Amino acid sequence: MIKGISHITFVVRNLDQTAALFKEILDAEEVYDSGNERHSLYPEKFFLIGGQWIAVMQAEEVVNRTYHHVAFQVTATELDTYRDRIEKAGLEIRHSRSRIAGEGESIYFYDFDNNLFELHTGTLEERVKAYKKG
Repeated sequence: MIKGISHITFVVRNLDQTAALFKEILDAEEVYDSGNERHSLYPEKFFLIGGQWIAVMQAEEVVNRTYHHVAFQVTATELDTYRDRIEKAGLEIRHSRSRIAGEGESIYFYDFDNNLFELHTGTLEERVKAYKKG
């Protein structure tokens, strides 16, 4: 039986650059750094973001831009703070898709390796309710 998401993994070209991004923008807590140890395919770091385990591995593989993304829940009052952090880091903010009333707001941004992140103010329940009305 599936109990939930164990972890989310991103492949990046520079672990330290991504670690700084996660800490400065997403308030991540770094909980593990493989250093010279190799327990997995690549050097890696583990983070906690909002209680979720995020694994980041360093490899030369290039990630193509897609709409595949991970969304972190934030409050509407925090959106401007996050937008400022993202802009200060020099990251590209992707235009949001069209929205209907009641489904929440989002900021989408790409990291240095084309991984897409979303900071979203709504919940599943709010979105389903808005879609049923809409």
